[in-house]
Amino acid sequence: MLPTKVPSVVKWMYPSLTWESGNKEKGIFLTFDDGPHPEITPWVIEQLKEFNFKATFFCIGENVHKFPEIIELIKLNGHSLGNHTYNHLKGFKTEDTEYIHNIRKCNELVGSNLFRPPYGQIKRSQIEILKKQYRIIMWSLLVEDWNPNLNTGLKLKNLVHKSRPGNIIVFHDSQKAEKNLKAVLPEYLHFMKNEGYDALTF
Repeated sequence: MLPTKVPSVVKWMYPSLTWESGNKEKGIFLTFDDGPHPEITPWVIEQLKEFNFKATFFCIGENVHKFPEIIELIKLNGHSLGNHTYNHLKGFKTEDTEYIHNIRKCNELVGSNLFRPPYGQIKRSQIEILKKQYRIIMWSLLVEDWNPNLNTGLKLKNLVHKSRPGNIIVFHDSQKAEKNLKAVLPEYLHFMKNEGYDALTF
């Protein structure tokens, strides 16, 4: 199981990226990567609606093209949209021109100034280009719901223990993450509500 909290040294190395918010309001940023998915994303929206929480969905352009009706559902329910590249590219392994083009292709469908690099992989050269147009959103808490070997009970305890106001937490509304997402998300939302946290969006 990977560390739940991003190490401070990583944040220090990339200060121009958004790892958490200094907002003093007692809120946590709920974010969901890799959608939209025709079944899982609507389920997530229903879970959020139960608590009157809002979230930010970082969408893959290819999936937006396949399921435009799910994007409309996200917007209809008052959630925010972010760009997650068109083809879920790894920034470390992609030439800058191709990477930027892929992001712009996604943005033709998503229309957002928020960007999150898939796998958290992004070169400094890519950051320098993108930060002129996008706010690059990373995360402070990692759910790791895509991991088939995840101990969901232990992960939930870690998330609860490390949660602080201004945290950005990343879930995935994808088929790969479905089992773990459905085990962790409802319990985490209950925790937020019981502790008086609000769900913030960018």
